[in-house]
Amino acid sequence: MSRVCEICGKKPSVGNQVSHAHNKTKKVWYPNLQKVRVIDKKTGAVKRMKVCTRCLRSGFVKKAL
Repeated sequence: MSRVCEICGKKPSVGNQVSHAHNKTKKVWYPNLQKVRVIDKKTGAVKRMKVCTRCLRSGFVKKAL
């Protein structure tokens, strides 16, 4: 299962988790993806997409009822 937003392409980011003692371990931050029923702009058909909450809130997708 890919964890990528199908609208904006947002994907997991990788970095170091730094403890109070400054020990570093690798950490992954995943985008907040939701599986949403969306109305396709071209065909008007309903399909499921994985969309990040930023795209949902910004109105980049039209949710199906």
